Amino acid sequence: MNAKELVTVIENFDIEEIEIQRYGNGHINDTYVVSQNGVKMLLQRLNTNIFKNPEGVMENIVNVTEHLKKKIAANGGDPERETMTVINASDGKPYFITESGKFFRMYKFIDNNLSVDKAQSTEQMTSAAETLGKFYHMLDDFPAETLSVAIPKFHDTRNYYNRLMGAIENDVAGRKASVEKEIEFVKNHEFLADILNNGLADGSILLRVTHNDTKLNNILFDAPTGKGLCVIDLDTVMPGSVLYDFGDAMRFGAASGPEDEKDLDKIWFDLDMFDAFTKGFAAEMKETLVEGEIKNLVNSVKILTFECGMRFLEDHLNGDTYFKIHRENHNIDRARTQFKLVADMEAKTAEMEAIVSKYCK
Repeated sequence: MNAKELVTVIENFDIEEIEIQRYGNGHINDTYVVSQNGVKMLLQRLNTNIFKNPEGVMENIVNVTEHLKKKIAANGGDPERETMTVINASDGKPYFITESGKFFRMYKFIDNNLSVDKAQSTEQMTSAAETLGKFYHMLDDFPAETLSVAIPKFHDTRNYYNRLMGAIENDVAGRKASVEKEIEFVKNHEFLADILNNGLADGSILLRVTHNDTKLNNILFDAPTGKGLCVIDLDTVMPGSVLYDFGDAMRFGAASGPEDEKDLDKIWFDLDMFDAFTKGFAAEMKETLVEGEIKNLVNSVKILTFECGMRFLEDHLNGDTYFKIHRENHNIDRARTQFKLVADMEAKTAEMEAIVSKYCK
């Protein structure tokens, strides 16, 4: 959008005399910092190609953050820094839609924050996990079933397995013959596809409010102290299992290298980071987790990593139509790192289970 269009949007949030700057490196939403007389706000254009029900997304965010604010205040915390604050538009709605259909929302900017893509220490990993655990703990009495589903079947592993089987059969990009090893790996691990679905269905895994995108850069740290501050990027907050979030956090946070590393000798699962994260998570959640959740903490890391690998492999077979690629075979490189991690987790299962037992029992 050009500057004139942005000014029009911002005026619909009753803000004038402003400065505007692009902010962050997100791949989904366009983000700007808006300053008025030294006060900063965060303006975002929500990507409605991905979020088909943006009004529902914002309703989720408002309801969850208002619940969190009450809990934070009751605990003597600072609601303005320990969760996000939505700023309403002039008409009282928590969003503004332009004449061309572009969907905007605004938040108060949280100053003195630190964001990292990769943990710099095990202590930072533990602090991140504690912050995430507090987020769930405060939402433990929130009725998860009242939330809209932001992205249907977002962590339905069986759905991704079935989609991949379809992509293998169709082979639209003619790449099937070159990835037979990866296809065999997936078929040999089909048993992972139903574990979490079955647990949610039979009640051994609880339906909770979940974040569903627990990369480390979605947890802000307090810059002066280095301690975990709050959980951000709440677009995918919806009903689910905390195992989705635990597993995905470790898929990314305990990997030895980037998810597109070509040299698989550089890829392994880091038990020290797993230990650090489990320690912080359990410190907040072990009294809340039920037996079925504790039992599947290790499984969740394998499942979410397997799921991500299947998504990359499916996109490779489909001709790279979903994930952005920056080189030839980018998606199959990504898939291979995920499957290497799953294999390494399998080799380290006993050690992972011992870590869970140490902190959760």
